[in-house]
Amino acid sequence: QVQLVESGGGLVQAGGSLRLSCAASGRTFSNYAMGWFRQAPGKERDIVAAINSNGGSTYYGDSVKGRFTISRDNAKNTVALQMNSLKPEDTAVYYCAARAQGLGFDPSEYDYWGQGTQVTVSS
Repeated sequence: QVQLVESGGGLVQAGGSLRLSCAASGRTFSNYAMGWFRQAPGKERDIVAAINSNGGSTYYGDSVKGRFTISRDNAKNTVALQMNSLKPEDTAVYYCAARAQGLGFDPSEYDYWGQGTQVTVSS
């Protein structure tokens, strides 16, 4: 089992920044690829960004490319999502997820999930 706890969400004005963090415990964190997903009310859960187990490969959804950055610290068992130039359409619950293989792009590919953290961007 891998336990994931997100933090760092909140309310921010458009154009602002937030940094989300996800702390992992349980099995060896460095064995897992990690992903950030988001889900807005009435919409599907979509991938925001993903990073492989050693941090050498990343993926970003089209809507966040150039604005968000995913990173991980395997010594601290954490993965972060730096979000810049936030837009109202970034408003959603953001989830951290782990999978015991390479990069994954669909929620169904992930084995473990955090409880989510709310991000609200006001216009």
